[in-house]
Order: sequence, then structure tokens, then C-alpha cells
Amino acid sequence: MKFYSLMALLLAGGSFCSVLSCDKLEKPVLYTPPPVDTIRYTASDSDFANPERGFYRATETHANNYTSLNVDQLKAWRNLQQADGGGIYKIYSTLVFRSFVLDGLTGSALPADLLDKIKADFAAAREAGVKLIPRWSYTTSTHAGSCPGGGICPPYGDAPKNIVLQHIAQLKPILQDNADVIACMQMGFVGIWGENYYSDYFGDPSSNGQSKLLDSNWRDKIEVLKAILDALPVSRMVQVRTPQMKQRYVYGINAPVASAALTDAEAFSGGDKARIGLHNDCFLAGVGDYGTYDDYGNSSTPSGSAIAVLEAYAQADNKYTAVGGETCDDTYSPQNDCETAGMAQTVMSGLHYSFLNCAYNNDVNNDWVNGGCMENIKKNLGYRFVLLNGVFPGQPVKAGMQFKFTLNLRNDGYASPYNQRPARLILRARNGGKEYVFNLSADVRRWYSGAVSVTEPVSTDVSLPKGAYDLLLSLPDAATSLGGRIEYAIRLANKDVWEAATGYNKLNATVTIN
Repeated sequence: MKFYSLMALLLAGGSFCSVLSCDKLEKPVLYTPPPVDTIRYTASDSDFANPERGFYRATETHANNYTSLNVDQLKAWRNLQQADGGGIYKIYSTLVFRSFVLDGLTGSALPADLLDKIKADFAAAREAGVKLIPRWSYTTSTHAGSCPGGGICPPYGDAPKNIVLQHIAQLKPILQDNADVIACMQMGFVGIWGENYYSDYFGDPSSNGQSKLLDSNWRDKIEVLKAILDALPVSRMVQVRTPQMKQRYVYGINAPVASAALTDAEAFSGGDKARIGLHNDCFLAGVGDYGTYDDYGNSSTPSGSAIAVLEAYAQADNKYTAVGGETCDDTYSPQNDCETAGMAQTVMSGLHYSFLNCAYNNDVNNDWVNGGCMENIKKNLGYRFVLLNGVFPGQPVKAGMQFKFTLNLRNDGYASPYNQRPARLILRARNGGKEYVFNLSADVRRWYSGAVSVTEPVSTDVSLPKGAYDLLLSLPDAATSLGGRIEYAIRLANKDVWEAATGYNKLNATVTIN
């Protein structure tokens, strides 16, 4: 009906303009976007300390001869220092692997004085501005004999399940109270070195034992892992020694090696599946990394190699979890060397490595120095965020109104941050320096390797004073206890951006409020 009415008006000759404005039809009002300023940034090639990533320092202490962490030493490690264990390279270390060896305690509770010493170690890490990767075990010693393993023979010296669970329960308050300085925790407890292999109580898949794991062994290990996950706050991840350990925990003891990896939708949810990562303590040691990618079977299935399937699983799953470890054997050279003869950086990138041991094995690590790729590895372990450009308001913004900005970045690192942290835009008044903080919705954990684009609306308050404001990006630690600590803030890999006095990243842009 409306169409025919309109046609009648047109046929009436001229009466159409009396109903609708001819001017509006002939000259429609077009939307004109507000002007913007685009700021371009220059990448930096320098190496520097950033939290929860890079080469870590390895420390070990024993319950029967406890050596506490030294704050001055931890602080020194944050600066450029020689690697341990014969390393011919220098590193910045914000991570400290802490091996707690509970020798002599395989049949009794943890004594109160030991718990106090453990607490003091976490306090030392906090004072020094570093984070710990803790692992508990009962022995780090081996002995030879006439067993099939030759150099490593039983009894191995770990503890039964009831004792392990008792100790985890005792450690729970410490873990809860000190999660701010725990980067992630390794499962530990089972077997020599806490590596969940040579064990007196949780199955022996070596040639000394049944050469696979039984259903009861998997159930016992799952129970221990569950206790550790429950002991830690949901904000922290646990690393297991093999991908299959995660599969059997998530999907059950009959889970096939083709079980599904973590998905983007499941990542960072706080559920157990999203909180289990991997530590490979024989990284680049061979085709299967000394059993890392083995299928250990169960009561009804045999053990066997599953390298291709489990490594593919790890590549997909590791994208969303805490991943690290150490090298252990250089016999896989030249494959574990720099490209193009080797594939060290390619594998680290594909498996999303965030950290490695600087003390072991430097027969491997030093080859990266000689091969020319160590500087890249040092910078690219974990995340490395490079600002490319930013788009900001090109005209004044009225107080109480909203404005948008865009940051285009590139993550040159092998991984994204595995722990949650806020992203904040800081407006700092040019007159007087007062700061106004705006929390952004961006999840920095999802700034995966490659291109990253962030567009955020910022709603100003009507009471925001008029004037010019410098814009800065802050990526602090999520913990209230560390949020104001510069040592725990992320630094972008750009020239003339980092503010060492505040831990902010200058965006070199200004917005005017009127």
C-alpha cells in the first residue's frame, strides 16, 4: 500500500517534494568517522628480563640438609649473568626451578620446621622479584646393580601413595598462600627426580619392571595429580612429564593416544583439563625424547612408541598451557642444533616452549651458541610482544564520552603468557602527572604467536579533568601482592617504550579531554 501511495505522489508531478525533502534525497547525509592519529613503533632487538619465561636457574635442596634460597643471589640472576653448568652464554632469569627433595621422609609427615623453611623460600622469591617452578621428590640418586637397567636399579626410593597424599595435604596451605610467586608447579612426587618413571610404588615401565603401566598404576598417579590440582589455586597450572599422563587424567585409563587436545574454547577456563601442561626433561634428546612420546599401555594393552600422534597432540595442547623443561643428551646432534642443519627453534616454536634449564644439558645448549641461534632462543622462549602501530583519537574527547583505540602487535615468541594478567590503559595527566586507570577486556594469554590486534573502547568519567593525557599500556601481575611490582610487569620489545621507573609501556600518544 505504501508503494502505490508513493507512486501516486510521483505521478502527481511535484507533490512528492512537499512530502519528503528533495534536498535530503539529492544530498544524503554521510557518516564521517572521527579523525585518528596513527603512531608507528620501532621494534627492539635487545634481550631483557620478562616474567614467567626464558632460561631458568635450577636449584635443589634436601630435607636432611636444607639450603635456603638467597635473596641476593636471586636478585643477581635477574640481571645478565653467566649460565650455570658450563654454559658459554649469559642470560636474564626471572624463573627459578626449585627441587625439594624429601629424603628420609618416605614414611612420616613433613616436620613443621621443614614447612617453615619452604615458606621462607617463597618469601625470598617474592622479595627478589622472581617466580618459582617447584617440584617435590623423595630421591634424586640412582644406584647400579645387576638389574636389566644396569645403571639404575630398584629399589628407587620414592614414597607410597598414602604418604604422598599426606605430604600434598600438608603443603596445600603453603601453595595457596604463595601462588603469587609460583609460575607453575610440576607434578613430581613419583619416582626418582619426581619424573614419574622409576618408581617403587606407582609402577615401573622400565625393563626393570613390567615394561608398561597397569590400570592400578594409572589410577594411583591420577589420584596424586588430582590432589595437586586441588592443592593449588585454580589460577595455577601443573606440568606433567608426558602427554599421555594428561590424556589418562582427562579421559580415563583407557584413553587412546589419539585423544583430543585442549581447544581454544576450553583454554584458560580454570578446569583441570585447562590447567595441565607439560615439562619435557629430555627435550631434543632423540626422535621420541627418551620416552616422552611413548604409549605406556595399561593392564589390557601393551606399551609402544606413539611419537607422531603424541607429538601432534602436544603441539595442539601446548598452545594453551605452561610448557618447558630441559635438554639431556647431545647424541641427537645435528637434529637438535640450530637451523638449517638442525631444528631446535622450529621444534621449540611448534611445541610452544616458555622456559628451559640453563644448567643442563649444556652440551646441547652451547651448540646453539656456536650455531648462531642462541640469541634468538633467549629472546623468543615464551612471549615477546612487539608493538607495530596504534590508532588513537585525533580530536578531543568530551569527558563522560567513550573513545576507542587499536593496538596492532606481533608476538615473536614461541608461546603466549600462561598465567592470567590484567591489561590496563593508563591516562597520565601532562599537567601534574595524576594517573587514571582503565581496565581493558583483552586476555593477554590469547595473544598467541603471530599477529595480534586489540581494539578497545574506553569510557571516560564526566568528572575526568580537562587537559592533555599521555597514554600508556600496563601489563602487571594479576596478584594484588605483586601488581605494583615492576619486576613482574611485562615489557614490550620496542625502542623508546619501556618506562623502567613505573613498569608501564609508553604508547607515545596523547588524548585531550575537554
